[in-house]
Amino acid sequence: MSEQLPREHIDILLAAAVAAPSMHNTQPWRFDVQGHVIDVYLDGSRTLPAEDPTGRAMRIAAGAATFNLRCAAETLGYGTWFGLAPYPREEPDLLARVAVEPTGTRDEELADLAEQIPRRHTDRNPSDATPIAEDVRVALMQAAYAEGAELIWLGEPEIRAVLDMVLDTDLREIGDWHRRAERAHWVGGYRPAEGVPSSALGPRPAGYPATVRDLGTRPIDRLRKESAFEAHPDIAVLCTDNDEPADQVAAGAALERVLLTATRAGVSASFLNQPLEYDDLRTRVQRLTQRPGHADMIIRFGHSHPGTGTARRPVTDFLPKQED
Repeated sequence: MSEQLPREHIDILLAAAVAAPSMHNTQPWRFDVQGHVIDVYLDGSRTLPAEDPTGRAMRIAAGAATFNLRCAAETLGYGTWFGLAPYPREEPDLLARVAVEPTGTRDEELADLAEQIPRRHTDRNPSDATPIAEDVRVALMQAAYAEGAELIWLGEPEIRAVLDMVLDTDLREIGDWHRRAERAHWVGGYRPAEGVPSSALGPRPAGYPATVRDLGTRPIDRLRKESAFEAHPDIAVLCTDNDEPADQVAAGAALERVLLTATRAGVSASFLNQPLEYDDLRTRVQRLTQRPGHADMIIRFGHSHPGTGTARRPVTDFLPKQED
């Protein structure tokens, strides 16, 4: 075995990793590759201090990137061994350490999910009225469980309670120019490498409160066409038992496993995470699940539409700069 991963393999692994979702597509990761070990760090220059002051969403994104890296490794004949947030006090920005080694025993499930990575994208369009099939619901629950999290489907009363909390967050944001300015920095317009472009916002909801998050902040984005969204959406909450940094990274891995499993089944997803950005509402969301633990994501599932994901920066942007 060579002492260093081949450069072409590093490119494949990191291209898969950075295809993971992140809040407002900030892509808040950086990587360090030493031999056959890949460290996943937070990129402190890409924080969202108004909407994600604790960095929880960044850690979830790093967990999703780590899961994609594990999937891609299987397609190259590698197995992976990893630790999440291994040194929370000494190196709080180090969120995952992944050892990549050749293996003769391939994880076929991860290799299969790797094929879904370029197909997965957040779908902010209306879904039809067809409920998510029961076997798909179970498969998504199993995907979350495999990564140490729980996916809990909400009933109609709980979904209405979540939408009431969405209305609450909108009212709270009326006078919060920090949040609005931060979102405008990352959302709208032409975004060739990061952020959410206007073309990915989907239609404006014709009803209110809506089952999709309208990220539009610019006047022109508020003039895009309207559509009616489904009256009875399929919504689930992803949660973990604990809420330490390693648990949040694990939640990200579970999220991506769920999303890739959904993509394979012809199901897409978008997010209604506004209530989770406020501690009191996050606690109320968890209570709706009737389970102990900590809510990490509110996910709306629907039947997928063809489309492309938001753009990503070049892989070289995520690696340490080479000295001349």
